[in-house]
Order: sequence, then structure tokens, then C-alpha cells
Amino acid sequence: MPSAPFRAIGIFSRPRRADITDIVRPLLEWFAKHGIRAVYDTETAVSLRDESGGRPRELLAHESDLLLVLGGDGTLLAAAREAAPRGIPVLPINLGSLGFLTSFTLDELYPALEGTIAGELSASERMMLRASLVREGESVESQLVLNEAVITKGALARMIEIQLSIDEDFVCRYRADGLIVATPTGSTAYSLSAGGPIVHPEVESIIVTPICPHTLSDRPLVVANTSKVEMKLRGTAESVYLTLDGQKGVLMESEDHVMISRAEERLKLIQPHRKSYFDILRRKLKWGEG
Repeated sequence: MPSAPFRAIGIFSRPRRADITDIVRPLLEWFAKHGIRAVYDTETAVSLRDESGGRPRELLAHESDLLLVLGGDGTLLAAAREAAPRGIPVLPINLGSLGFLTSFTLDELYPALEGTIAGELSASERMMLRASLVREGESVESQLVLNEAVITKGALARMIEIQLSIDEDFVCRYRADGLIVATPTGSTAYSLSAGGPIVHPEVESIIVTPICPHTLSDRPLVVANTSKVEMKLRGTAESVYLTLDGQKGVLMESEDHVMISRAEERLKLIQPHRKSYFDILRRKLKWGEG
């Protein structure tokens, strides 16, 4: 029988996953057998042809003691925004390809559930950021991010100019394709592909990585997690976007600025106790393979 903290488990799945029905139907039977109430998002409900039984994603965490994520890292990023404010843990099952964050495989689904319910698997807490887009003194967008906030130009836009300040101290005026502000968790995502460092999740910090800077001496920075980071868009703004965790894009205007700081909310992420962070890095990045 489940322990008290997990009376209800929410299923948060990747939309349009072809085999999600084959995964979820036996899962619902398993929950019923173990006396656990299952709730699921509308995306899962569509796959099950039970649209009346689904919950909007923004409400799912309010009815759950644990979120079970079935998908890839993108699905987890969406779930993190809902779970972190409620303080409930997330159990990620990788149905994608790379999956730095969704480190349990589908074959490990039921052992992971059993271990979580029995209290054998603990949750690591991941730092998140609060990113706010400010225009003419007013916040027009504010969101939690687990990975990164990015200012980037559109496909046909010219190189853009971004002024970076940290704790109100001027740092640099970048001419680049964009600028990434990432968490340690996000250091293995977009920041890594732009040449940023890999930062262990327990090293609480904020990473600033320029994208294809015009000046080669403009290098990535790692600053304290207590820092207040400000990115201000200078000059003309043609097809320039603020992108949050790669899932939401907001068109920017000249002189807009983005304020970023450590969020009060933290993600509780359940991890396999037999896989270290370096095991996951080695496997995903194929280190040591000739």
C-alpha cells in the first residue's frame, strides 16, 4: 500500500505520442491495484479517448501528490512549471531520445514507482529562475524556467546588441546572435551547444553564455546564484525574441529588458540512486567512445 504522501499521482504525458495509450492503460490498472487515485492531463485523455476525464495541465498539480512525467526533457520542463510552485516531486520517465533530465527508462517505470512510493528514491532539488520581460517600466511577461531564458534573433535578422548588467554593475555590451542565461540544470541544454560550461546541479550558480559573439573574447560567465541579471536590448529590434525554456517565445521591442533572478520555487526531481550525474553525462554525451 502507498505511503501517505502519494494518495494521488498525476500523469503528465508528451502530446501525440503514438504508444502513450499502451503505456497508460496498464499504468492506471497498477494504480488502482495499489489504492492510488490517478489523474491525468487533457493530452493523455485524448490518447485514451476519455477527454472528459482529463485535467488542464495548470490544474493537474493541484490534485496530485506526485507528477509522473512520460516524455522527454521538453515534457519535463512544462511539468516543472506546474509542480515547483506546489512543492510536489516529479518522477520523469524518458520516452524521448536524449533525456538529460528524464533519466529513468520506460523499462524502469514500475520499479521507479515502487521505489518512490516506498521512500527508497529521494528527490534532488533543482534551482529555477524567474525571468521577467519589462517594457516601459511594466512587466509584460514573467515565468519560471528550469533551463534557461534566451534573447535571440530570428532566422533573417541581423546581429543584435544586448547590454548585460549583473547586480546593477555594467558587464558587457554584446554584439551576437543572442544571449543565454541558464541554471546549472540548463547548462547541458542550449548553453552547452553555444559553448557554455557544464555545471553540476549542486553548484548553485547562474551561467551567461553568448551565442556566436562578434568579439571572440566575449566568453561565458558563471556568477553567484544570488545575482540579479539584466539583459537590455539595444538598437533596432527586428525579429528578436525572448524564449523561455525553449517553449514560449515573446517578440521583443527596442529598449526592452529582461530581469532574471533565482526563483523561490525549486523543482523536486526524483533520480535513480544507482545512476550518478556523471553516469548520465557519460552515457548521453558518449564520453570515452572511440
